[in-house]
Amino acid sequence: MEQSFQIKLEEMKETDILIGIPSYNNARTIGHVVRAVIAGLAKYFPKGKAVLINSDGGSTDGTQEEVKKVQIEDFKTILTSHPVHPIHKIVTPYDGIPGKGSAFRTIFEAARRFNSKACAVVDSDLRSITPEWMELLLRPVYEEGFDYVAPLYARHKFDGTITNSIVYPLTRALYGKRIRQPIGGDFGFSGKLASFYLTKEVWETDVARFGIDIWMTTTAIAEGFKVCQSYLGAKIHDVKDPGTDLGPMFTQVVSSVYRLMEKYENLWKEVKESQPIPTFGFHYEVGVEPISVNVGRMIGNFRLGVKDLMEIWRRVLSSETAQWLESIRRLSDEAFSFPQDLWVRIVYDFAIAYHKGSVHREHLLKSMIPLYLGRMASFVKENQKSSAEEVEEEIESVCQAFEEMKPYLVERWA
Repeated sequence: MEQSFQIKLEEMKETDILIGIPSYNNARTIGHVVRAVIAGLAKYFPKGKAVLINSDGGSTDGTQEEVKKVQIEDFKTILTSHPVHPIHKIVTPYDGIPGKGSAFRTIFEAARRFNSKACAVVDSDLRSITPEWMELLLRPVYEEGFDYVAPLYARHKFDGTITNSIVYPLTRALYGKRIRQPIGGDFGFSGKLASFYLTKEVWETDVARFGIDIWMTTTAIAEGFKVCQSYLGAKIHDVKDPGTDLGPMFTQVVSSVYRLMEKYENLWKEVKESQPIPTFGFHYEVGVEPISVNVGRMIGNFRLGVKDLMEIWRRVLSSETAQWLESIRRLSDEAFSFPQDLWVRIVYDFAIAYHKGSVHREHLLKSMIPLYLGRMASFVKENQKSSAEEVEEEIESVCQAFEEMKPYLVERWA
């Protein structure tokens, strides 16, 4: 990797700005992403020296070729003046185990090599990225002294359910920062933070393969870096029914969150309440793509879980909680309801079991999926006619429940 940088940018000693785009077979969308990045850098940072790194995982569909050939023919359509410096592009394969984290590592190493002041990473499959995203992800770092910029998106009310039901409320309750989308995929960060990330021994672990987004967010908070978030508008991507196609994503994300709890337990045990963080960007209404949700299938999976997994659950949950789940299983689809307080207690109980190793960790997290689906079925049923704003109020209520019940976690953790 070092050699490829020297060949491509042998005369470049430093850059002000670095943009990373990890990719794997994204030829269909990456051209639009690269054009938006180049336009944004030219428009908002015309005097800055900038480099774009495409960290590719061995694409076979022409992704790398798409990056190389993208250019903006007529800057007059977006600028009042021409940029002072050309925007350099590097296409390089990443090393290490396959996964997004290994791609990020290549980008962090480039940021350190070029002594970049402000950096950002954006997904290669974005259809909604605009040039303005560059200003929103970079300027808080470039001019305001922040080290980490999390994304804040407008999303369909039933999109991002793992974030809304577990990752956001749990991260907020643990570390005291209200970062609304801690696994969003698009981030801004300082060169100083990139160098710090490289000192951590995670690059040959499952974090590099699966949990890099939540690891970056949690590490920035827990290690005392200055964090904020920027409103980017809609994130349009390939959305799925939250009750299907979970695959390994659920267990990978939740495992990363629980593992970070072990690393930073001395910190989160002392956090008593959460605080808002600075937010940049102009909030506006945007259209989002609809999501079809099969509630009946989720309820069916929950009932099957109660029938088949109760033996595991009884090693994790109190007898009272287990009885509660049995009573929910007997409800009709029309009457089905999975209360939020019960859900919070379950998320904490599973965190404790993960920590103590009372059940094999992979089996433990897989057994949690039917409980998650039961809670999501209830949430969708309750909010079928609710507006996006009303659903956000419901998520806020869940977050408050996580914070209010945190003493339950702290008391049982040891």
